[in-house]
Amino acid sequence: MSVAIDEVNFFDPAVLEDPFDFYQAAIAECPVYQMPGTTTFLVLSYDAVVDCCKRVDDFSSDFGDMLAGARAADPDVKAILDEGWPAVNTMLTADPPDHTRYRGLVNQAFSMRRVNAMEADIRAVAVDLIEAVADTGRAEFIDDVAMPLPVAVIAEQIGLTRADTERVKRWSDAFADRLGGMIDKDRELECARQVVEFQHAMKERLDARRAEPQDDLLTDLVQARLEGEQPLDDAELMSILQQLMVAGNETTTSSLAGGLLLLIQNPDEMAKVRADRSLIPLMVEEILRLESPSSGLWRVARHDTELDGVAIPKGAMLMVRFAAANRDPEMFAEPDAFQADRKEARRQLAFGKGIHMCVGNMLARKEMAVCYEELLDRIDDIRLAPDHDLTHVPNMLLRGLKRLDIEFSRAGRERAEAA
Repeated sequence: MSVAIDEVNFFDPAVLEDPFDFYQAAIAECPVYQMPGTTTFLVLSYDAVVDCCKRVDDFSSDFGDMLAGARAADPDVKAILDEGWPAVNTMLTADPPDHTRYRGLVNQAFSMRRVNAMEADIRAVAVDLIEAVADTGRAEFIDDVAMPLPVAVIAEQIGLTRADTERVKRWSDAFADRLGGMIDKDRELECARQVVEFQHAMKERLDARRAEPQDDLLTDLVQARLEGEQPLDDAELMSILQQLMVAGNETTTSSLAGGLLLLIQNPDEMAKVRADRSLIPLMVEEILRLESPSSGLWRVARHDTELDGVAIPKGAMLMVRFAAANRDPEMFAEPDAFQADRKEARRQLAFGKGIHMCVGNMLARKEMAVCYEELLDRIDDIRLAPDHDLTHVPNMLLRGLKRLDIEFSRAGRERAEAA
């Protein structure tokens, strides 16, 4: 399809719902694209995205104001937020040297040892969720599996329980809606209330972990120390926990649901993975490439500079579109095709690049791999329900299906029968 990119308002909800023709046209024509009449640039090609992410001296991640919601300064919203703790630029929205401190402290908590220790719990949650619907023949996959799995996992790691899943989801949705920048004032007020509720709940648990440490991520964060650096204070910890909660919930949920849809829409690829489960880790990379649930993030030009030959003035906002870079035909042959055994899928940028690469990437990969393993073992003949709806939640930065209604039959594999 021919696309006249200058006639496209990229942030129109209809374009965000189906941006892929625009991506291909813009990557070919102007990989760093200045939106008409603005100082906002879309960074679209793989090489330009990587270059932008690595040049931290030229392009700042200090875009915290953009995540605070479009009405953060509104007196009604501010009155609610003042009942909690102030927002702090930590990992996502901090630049070196502050970012170096935060990342060093958080890396101590989010170690491979911690993620590997969580695998048995991840699998147990996945099995419980899938078994709860395996004999029913029908599920709304997001509500039944894709959402409660990562929510339950992150809840236990931040001092909550599986019984708190609804609260964690509510809090996470509030943060995600605010950073998406596409909600009305009533929702903004409700989101502010949820932010404050989250902060007070976390304060109780932070104090409890200081008094009585546990074997969990929250304790690791409270106890994290770097020589010559201050430990994380309450406001910093809440900011980090907020980011981990959203990244560990919204994006993993979206990847799980979007990945299952890709399998349904590509039955030959699903059959390939069913025949060879060793392909699942590579399939996860391909799903992340095509879904890119963190579709984009902001950067701010620190000074007059250039990117891919395009002049960028000081103060310009750059929307770095990982979702576009992950479909760059210069990097990925047949970029819009789902290939479960695509070797170059490992180059995908769904977790970002450079110093701000998602700290929870190992956990997300683990949750996805375990979930698909158990799903393919326990249900078969997976297909879309006749009344399915495949629209996405409108959001500038995140991409995820609103729902995924599926039908299926119980798998006949021995492992499923023994469950």
